[in-house]
Amino acid sequence: MYRVVSLFSGCGGADQGVVGNFVFNGKKYEANPFSIIYALDIDQKALNTHKLNFHCEQVVCDDICNIQSESVPNHDVLIGGFPCQSFSTVNPTKNPFDDRANLYKQMVRIAAEKKPKVFIAENVKGLLTLHKGKIIAKIIDEFDKAGYTVKKKLIRCADYGVPQKRERVIIVGIRKDIVKEYEFPPITNENNWVPLSVAVPQLAIEDQKYYFSERAVQGMKNAKNNMKRGLAQNLNEPCLTVTSHLAKVSLNSRDPVLLVDAEKELYRRFTPREAARIQSFPDTFQFAGSETDAYRQIGNAIPPVMFWYISRSIIPLLEE
Repeated sequence: MYRVVSLFSGCGGADQGVVGNFVFNGKKYEANPFSIIYALDIDQKALNTHKLNFHCEQVVCDDICNIQSESVPNHDVLIGGFPCQSFSTVNPTKNPFDDRANLYKQMVRIAAEKKPKVFIAENVKGLLTLHKGKIIAKIIDEFDKAGYTVKKKLIRCADYGVPQKRERVIIVGIRKDIVKEYEFPPITNENNWVPLSVAVPQLAIEDQKYYFSERAVQGMKNAKNNMKRGLAQNLNEPCLTVTSHLAKVSLNSRDPVLLVDAEKELYRRFTPREAARIQSFPDTFQFAGSETDAYRQIGNAIPPVMFWYISRSIIPLLEE
């Protein structure tokens, strides 16, 4: 088994993909030859969920800036979706050089000092164009100086069987003494996207707490900005990207919602389990804490199915 260290692990979306051995949409995603030996995150609630789903030797709740590399066990693979608030396409006016943006440097530091064979990093689409590409170039340059040959690709999660139009940058680094070339996994679902109906088997549900009030519907209809009207999803297509705002989703936001009955103007938000399926979590995956906690963890997660394919694609690099 190859040893994996998971930074910014959150509830464990990437970790589920790395480990494998789960079922989603009726398909078995086989176990991978990886073992998560160390998981780090600053959010204890997310780590409570992580502990429910994984047998990890060390689960550490702390700011990565406080972590000395000596306390991180030796490992073969380093993974992490470094926080992306400052790289988001939603608010391009945010300062891309604030402390959160610089957290990628902590991943560079761990890679440079522990020297795993491979690292996999994940971030938002906007990272590629921020400051006309200077930010991604800087990140790649720093990983290069740390001793890694770096490849990047914009991955459309729907192309790999995730019922969501989520796009994310995947950065793979191969230690320079490894001579094998890396190739991203071939697309599996380019002309056969998994529809939202897989995550939402029925539109109408009994629990009224997920429905928007008549007042909210009228507010949406009266909104001056027509771009901000309830983004009702087509069950026959993948969903728009879900975010950590799922608990506070509004009909006057850019968050996807469900139109249950057009004539009655009934709209509702996704349930936590539906949101988890949109992210490709298996139904066996458990979430600790409140529904609000679950929504935030789900929205911040890396889709397990997409990451399963990425994880399997690096196995040949480790076999030397």
